[in-house]
Amino acid sequence: MMRIALLSDSSAPYNELIPSLDLLSHEVQTFPQSVQTGALESNHPDVIMIDATSALVGARNTAQMLKSGGVSAPVLMVLTEGGMAAVSATWLVDDVLLPGVGPAELEARLRLATAQSQESADEDDSIIKSGAVLIDEASYTARLDGAPLNLTYKEFELLKFLAQHTGRVFTRAQLLSEVWGYDYYGGTRTVDVHVRRLRSKLGTEHEHLISTVRNVGYCFNTPKSSDKSDK
Repeated sequence: MMRIALLSDSSAPYNELIPSLDLLSHEVQTFPQSVQTGALESNHPDVIMIDATSALVGARNTAQMLKSGGVSAPVLMVLTEGGMAAVSATWLVDDVLLPGVGPAELEARLRLATAQSQESADEDDSIIKSGAVLIDEASYTARLDGAPLNLTYKEFELLKFLAQHTGRVFTRAQLLSEVWGYDYYGGTRTVDVHVRRLRSKLGTEHEHLISTVRNVGYCFNTPKSSDKSDK
């Protein structure tokens, strides 16, 4: 039996939205779409389903918020035929289904979604995600909004270290020690040079992810906090 969290602002019971759920033995809990990620995850759902049958844009925003917030459960969206024509990969949902989906198909979709989520979780040990940045330690690759970043070895190591400690401020000396090692005899100016290069490769839209904290050092920010950062 799976624990299903259904996010819907409709006053109708879940079995009116997806009648097939009544024919399966899963536990269904209903939440408003404005539910906070932490409150949702505290219920440990195996699958999250979002009702997009009436408020398509709001449902899309909810899915994107959940995924960017690091929700671990797969996200399925319930759409009308018209909504099917609008959904895209940028909505960050794992699967879509119609309200009239049959019980056998619904069960198969739920089973596949949770299996794929588990596979992804197993792979995530070597993956660092922070905002639009995704770093794969195993393959020494970094991506920004899905596009590969062409980084040198030290640029990659610096970005990885900062992203692993989002929101924490490091002095230049600390970064030099952690990324270059105690046996490096260069000055802290090396850190400034590499930060400048990283910002250039992140581009003007994302360079603020690495902020300068005056008289201290550097900090990697999430998109929400970076707007207040001092470059």
